[in-house]
This record gives sequence, C-alpha cells and structure tokens, in this order.
Amino acid sequence: MSLQLDIQNPEDYPNIPAEADLLRWAQAAWPGGADAEAGVVVRIVNAAESQELNRAYRDKDYPTNVLSFPYDAPSIPDEEDDADDIEYLGDLVICLPVIEREAAEQGKTPTQHWAHLLIHGLLHLQGYDHITDAEAEEMEGLETDILGKLGFPDPYHSP
Repeated sequence: MSLQLDIQNPEDYPNIPAEADLLRWAQAAWPGGADAEAGVVVRIVNAAESQELNRAYRDKDYPTNVLSFPYDAPSIPDEEDDADDIEYLGDLVICLPVIEREAAEQGKTPTQHWAHLLIHGLLHLQGYDHITDAEAEEMEGLETDILGKLGFPDPYHSP
C-alpha cells in the first residue's frame, strides 16, 4: 500500500510535524490494496487563506482547521492497463494557527490534533462524511480506531 504526500508549506512554518510523521498518519488512514498507489497534496496555510477558501467553497466566513477537496477524475478510457498509475485523491488544506489554537483549547498536544485532522481530512477524501448522526458515528469510529492504532487517545473523549 503506497500513499504519497506532497507537502506544501508556503508560509515556511517551522513548527509542523515531520514529513515522516504526516506520511505515517496518512498511510494509517489509507486502506488501498497492496498495489494501490495514491497521492494527496497537503497544503499548510495561514488563517487568511483558510478563511478565503472556507468562504469560497463552504460559504463560511472564518478560518477552519482542515478543508478537503476530493479529486473527481474525468472518465477517460484508459487504453493501457498501467499498474504504475497513481490515483490522485485530492487536496487537504490545513490551517496551522487554527490547529494550534484548537489543540490548546481542547487540552491536546498539537501532535495529537495534527494526526487527528490529517486522518479526518483523508477520510473525507475517501468519501466519508459526518453530515448525519449515522455518518458522524461511523467516521468518528474510524478516526478513533486509526488514532488508537497509532498510539493516540480518542480525540472525541479525551480529557
């Protein structure tokens, strides 16, 4: 199972998790088969860019922790069965100032919150959502299980 991350840090924030940690957390949430290859762009942004994107795509005029932009590839017949093709899942936009603020407010370490929100966003890219109670229960259960396997506490019931 192979998941590739393209990390974009246009603000050159020095206090982001190591790329190896981001990749490990993302791979834990990627259930693709052994031969499945996928790619995700992770863009780390400031509050202004997060707010602009949140306003443009969700009609919410405030910065948010993570935005997921799934890629919906056009249906083009593939004449060759190329096993080396990488499926592009989409983009995750993570707002560092919001993550840091929320971690402090929730009594979590920034690392715990980073892992949770990266996994949360990756599940969105795979079609999971939390609009209804049933969807929220399923998605939160997956997040909790994945985070537990990585050694992190339940993000929804942590002190």
